[in-house]
Amino acid sequence: MPKMKTSKTAKKRFKKTGTGKLRRQQAMRQHLFEAKPSSRTRRLDGTVDVHKGDARKIKRLLCER
Repeated sequence: MPKMKTSKTAKKRFKKTGTGKLRRQQAMRQHLFEAKPSSRTRRLDGTVDVHKGDARKIKRLLCER
């Protein structure tokens, strides 16, 4: 059976922590900042954990178990 290939888009979007959790950037933080309050952009800053229901699918895209 051939080797599984890592999804390059998933590799760019998700990072794995030292304990094995997956982290992601929050949406709505890329452009059009004039229309968004500063408080909203600060709240959306940084990374958050991937939802537990999605983690299994993402690990499969990243070729992890």
